[in-house]
Amino acid sequence: MDERTLTKRLEELIDAERAALISGDFDRISELLDEKERLVGSLHDLTLDRDVLTPLSDGLRRNQELFDATLAGIRNVAARLGDLNRVRKSVETYDSTGKKHSLSAPEVQRLERRA
Repeated sequence: MDERTLTKRLEELIDAERAALISGDFDRISELLDEKERLVGSLHDLTLDRDVLTPLSDGLRRNQELFDATLAGIRNVAARLGDLNRVRKSVETYDSTGKKHSLSAPEVQRLERRA
């Protein structure tokens, strides 16, 4: 692949990755990862001018920042869901002396319908 084709394809991939990150399309991000690694690896074999590399580097950095923010958001949601699940199962309170007490929620009985 020549330099111009490689840089053009990498620019397109960076834009597609950014769109996938913004829309939360994790399947698409996964699909793009292999090609991104291959294309970035191919850059190492070329001697490119700074004017060509700077926009690519900036795009990759911006996408990495979006990716990091996305992962942080996912971690926050997972932690919040864990907190909500714990609250659903039990609640911790304190008595007048400051001693902690845990109140367990009763188990929910589920009925199974059979035809």
